[in-house]
Amino acid sequence: MLSYQHAYHAGNFADVQKHLTLYAVADYLLRKKSAITYVDSHAGRGLYPLATKETQRLQEYREGIAPLWQARQQLSDPLLSRWLTALNSAQPNPTELSHYPGSPWWLAQALREQDQLRLFELHPGEHEHLSGQALPKQARRIYGDGLQGLKQLVPVATPRMCVLVDPSYERKAEYQEVVEAVAYTLEKVRHAVIMIWYPLLPAGHHETLLSSLEASGIRKIWHSELLLRAAGEGAHGMYGSGMVVINPPWGLDEQLASAMSQVTPLLGSDSHYRAKWLVGE
Repeated sequence: MLSYQHAYHAGNFADVQKHLTLYAVADYLLRKKSAITYVDSHAGRGLYPLATKETQRLQEYREGIAPLWQARQQLSDPLLSRWLTALNSAQPNPTELSHYPGSPWWLAQALREQDQLRLFELHPGEHEHLSGQALPKQARRIYGDGLQGLKQLVPVATPRMCVLVDPSYERKAEYQEVVEAVAYTLEKVRHAVIMIWYPLLPAGHHETLLSSLEASGIRKIWHSELLLRAAGEGAHGMYGSGMVVINPPWGLDEQLASAMSQVTPLLGSDSHYRAKWLVGE
């Protein structure tokens, strides 16, 4: 289909959960000197000016990053504070929230000389935008299918690997395709840290993803969900956001629980966060 463009949703509550998790994982991995290959399966544009017509159409950032930005001086959680400080560095004017960085930007901030970054994007327009973003020399932009590209990339030359799988799920089959690509990757790189984002929609297709992962034989699967409202409210639209982390870094669950305890009150009275191990601990 290739109709999805993340610019319409940039900076929403799902981005907050996704990129805060990504930042926490990368921050932990940087404690060791050994090289890392980072892979982003669905990279998008890399950086989103909030004033563009696409982002202004829905203005989803108003229920996502905007309230956190406005309250940033009052937030005391260490992880959340560091993440918001990093976000601040993406702003041309540090006193104004005018841009929201996508996952390529967040991953680029974690790159060291010995690391590599592979960014896949299949949408021609989105790839063109990505090609115009300033990224370190270790970053390679690849015009192609991210799940197929991930399977072709493994095993990697570096001792460690970190993957973000973030499809649009426009096709129901993508939920199962994600599981197959992830399982194949872990066969080749057993200790890879893999993050999978998924939407919570009334149709409940994310249950296919979770149940298939649980039955896959993969060990050490943790997941969290950030909900704006209860599943039964509203006839359509995304009511929550989920993140699976396979081989999660030690202490990730506690770090994110602490950060989310300060995030959820800013997203509305009905918002809440929950997390548990899907397989193992």
